[in-house]
Amino acid sequence: MGARETDQQLVERAQKGDTRAFDLLVKKYQHKIIGLIGRYVHDHAEVQDVAQEAFIKAYRALGKFRAESAFYTWMYRIAINTAKNHLVSRGRRPPGSDLDIVDAEILDQSGRLSDTETPEAAMARDQLEAAIFEAIEACPMTCARRSRFASWMASPTRIFPISWSAR
Repeated sequence: MGARETDQQLVERAQKGDTRAFDLLVKKYQHKIIGLIGRYVHDHAEVQDVAQEAFIKAYRALGKFRAESAFYTWMYRIAINTAKNHLVSRGRRPPGSDLDIVDAEILDQSGRLSDTETPEAAMARDQLEAAIFEAIEACPMTCARRSRFASWMASPTRIFPISWSAR
């Protein structure tokens, strides 16, 4: 059984009220969706909020999902639209064109859309990043621990805690 068939079974179970099935879909796609939204929204906390909002919208619209496309393709569109709406609500301009879904799946999680970041925000981000890594280098850690910590700090994703059983 392929991923699409597995997703379809989970969607059908979720449509019948099995919240655990939707939890599995969230866990399967949360990192991809967070990485995708992170290309539009650059603040980590906002990315988490927008991703959660996108999954909530998907959950509420699950009854309308007709499997004409893969679940991820449907979720991808919801996430892109939610990210764009978030930018507009914050007075920021969304990019003129969307990422192609194939590109979104191939690009690594650190990809960014440069036209949504102001020069001031880019400079502040670079200064903060430099200060963090300078502090890491000054810490009395072993080289391996320092490397793991730096990798963790640079990671655009973190655990995305959400439970659908309360919804």
